[in-house]
Amino acid sequence: MRDTNFTRRQFLKGTGALVVSFNLFPSASSLFAQTADKAGGEPDPTQLDSWLAVGKDGTVTVFSGKVDLGTGVETALAQIVAEELDVPFNRIKMASLDTSKVIDQGITAGSRTVERGGPQLRQAAAVARQELLKLAAARLGSPAEQLTVKDGIVSVIGNPAKKVSYGQLIGGKQFNVKITATGTGWDMKVAPEAQAKNFKDYKLVGTSVSRVELPPKLTGEFVYAHDVRIPGMLHGRVVRPPTITSKPANIDENSIKDIPGIVKVVQEGSFVGVVARSEWAAINAAKALKVTWSQPSTKMPASSEEVFSILKDTKSLRDQVPVNKGNPESALAQASKKYEATYHWPFQLHGMIGPSCAVADVGKDSATIYTGTQGSFDTRKAVAEMLGFPEKNVRVLYREASGSYGRMGADDVSEDAALLSRAVGKPVRVQWMRDDEHGWEPKGPAQLELVRAGVDAQGKIIAWDFSDRSFPLTAASGRGLRLLASRQIGMKPTADGNSNGTQGGGEIYAFENQKCAAPLIPWVQADETPLRTGYLRAPGDMARCFASESFMDEIASDLRVDPVQFRFRYLAENKRVADALIAVTKKASWQERPSPAPASDGSKKATGRGVALSNRAGTICGAVAEVEVDKSSGNVTVKRFTLSHDCGLIINPDGLKNQIEGNIIQSVSRALLEEVKFDATGIKTLDWTSYPIIKFPDIPEVEVVLINRPEMPALGGGEPSSAPVGAAIANAIFDATGVRLREAPFTPQRILAGLQQKNRPA
Repeated sequence: MRDTNFTRRQFLKGTGALVVSFNLFPSASSLFAQTADKAGGEPDPTQLDSWLAVGKDGTVTVFSGKVDLGTGVETALAQIVAEELDVPFNRIKMASLDTSKVIDQGITAGSRTVERGGPQLRQAAAVARQELLKLAAARLGSPAEQLTVKDGIVSVIGNPAKKVSYGQLIGGKQFNVKITATGTGWDMKVAPEAQAKNFKDYKLVGTSVSRVELPPKLTGEFVYAHDVRIPGMLHGRVVRPPTITSKPANIDENSIKDIPGIVKVVQEGSFVGVVARSEWAAINAAKALKVTWSQPSTKMPASSEEVFSILKDTKSLRDQVPVNKGNPESALAQASKKYEATYHWPFQLHGMIGPSCAVADVGKDSATIYTGTQGSFDTRKAVAEMLGFPEKNVRVLYREASGSYGRMGADDVSEDAALLSRAVGKPVRVQWMRDDEHGWEPKGPAQLELVRAGVDAQGKIIAWDFSDRSFPLTAASGRGLRLLASRQIGMKPTADGNSNGTQGGGEIYAFENQKCAAPLIPWVQADETPLRTGYLRAPGDMARCFASESFMDEIASDLRVDPVQFRFRYLAENKRVADALIAVTKKASWQERPSPAPASDGSKKATGRGVALSNRAGTICGAVAEVEVDKSSGNVTVKRFTLSHDCGLIINPDGLKNQIEGNIIQSVSRALLEEVKFDATGIKTLDWTSYPIIKFPDIPEVEVVLINRPEMPALGGGEPSSAPVGAAIANAIFDATGVRLREAPFTPQRILAGLQQKNRPA
């Protein structure tokens, strides 16, 4: 593949104007973006020039290691830099991520982009502003303290005619300034000594700047990973067994000899794929290729019941105990009344609307990958290890995919494309089919929640014991884990998996005797199965919150206390949580009374409301769901969903609301509809009919209350509002019907079964 490369110095000697476009190969970022001064070197985080550049026209190009997954963070990060430099927003250009040009700021995940990546860029911009003021002071003959900046123009206070622009000061040149940078990834501290702006002086941060990437998406001009085409590109598809990644005993290549355009059938270990000159030929060949698979030693669980038995009865590989205070066991023994419940959460899909897709061009000792990965540097490392290349010889160019929610943190398709490209010596594009995506994507793991509590004679909770038994996340690259293709060619994992999180188990409340644990149950298999596990939006929190917040409602109902007032009793000095609860219940016009609601007279439909609280990584959410339950069919309709959201400093209110609305809609779908079905022969939910998601007519009215705290750092907004949704809906269903659901999703069958049990004579 022909690769046109410019160093940053060559770019600055040119026009100085960078236009980040969404053209097809090659992108503007691959032509002009930052490299180290020495051609072919890697950018140095201790060089200010590695973070941003000023063109002759005053345009500021930002080289960020974060990517926009459709969440609007490109706009938010640009706002942060524009604010710090005092330049117009439209003068900021965010370069598309290219691992050979940018600093590794860590994976774009965990709602950490604005929280961690934002300050890194802010501090780099603060240093740049200081340096520009020094240059202006020398040019204008006035001390820096007597200068002011507006729209990228530096002028003397009291003498505005005496001025100079950023472009005139340094456009087309390098800063050549060394800065402090310690740590790595999203933990990197950049120029902490630089004095950034006081939040009281913000003019752009905190405003709803329109998202920069939306216009081309709305006109169909935006280039997604699926749209990438490069010269000489072939098309590939991977052929995988329905159950376990066992080795092929026989591959009958004659079964596809009549399909025109076949280039090669590729086998390496248990990895099997086809490469063809057209995508249609590759699709047909993958379907028609006859493969006899050997009998694997690993077995798929035969049912969800078997999975929950494994979760319940298997010794944990490590106990995560975020909260352990007082003596819950002793307090339970002394309690006037004890409560105990078990909750079940199923395997769920990320359900990307566009399946995984990547283009790989592998040469003799280097490779270039176009992909929608959340972790470009993780993909670079994984592909390099798989191919046996030095890491710097693999270049990853980010192109947004269609959806993610954690799915593209496990960039399987880039490895697929790399193996096929290496086999044929040409660029290969691989796009998974829908049944590949539903069948083999890493799934949000099943979770078993065991909760106990005890109250004293006055109805005060004196003991709380919460245990979230879940599988670790085994499908990942790095930290001893391997992705699908790597495992198929014989690269074995050396780790047990990553945590599925620990928050949401009731730690938000102040109980004197309290234990919240999240034991991880072993799940790495000898041969990979379709029940591989991965990060799914707000990993683990939705299930834990469903259990803990349902359990709080159960106790409140038994004590005949309004569930909102019951929660206030245990918020102690936690003002942010209390404020979120006040804000959401006020917006939802909450009426104080115990649950369930008084039974309606003979009506087939019942209405109810439910409340829930959550804290994910410091972002606080309060939720109120209002539902209608058809008692004859069991169908649940979420009519209205109200959510308060406190993530500290808000960068872009409208962009944040977009994220919250998306979280709520997806989480309503997960709560009501989504469950991976399987048996010993494989996954059964391989399309949108067998794995339905919410449709537009069923989306509830959504109300969002933003709580801005500009004196605080900006926290995450991409995931936290998912956490309380299922719990609020479950509590609303109980309020409407008196049926307490302890297993998700809340399907009509489970509603009807609950109603039948409730109405059965004692």
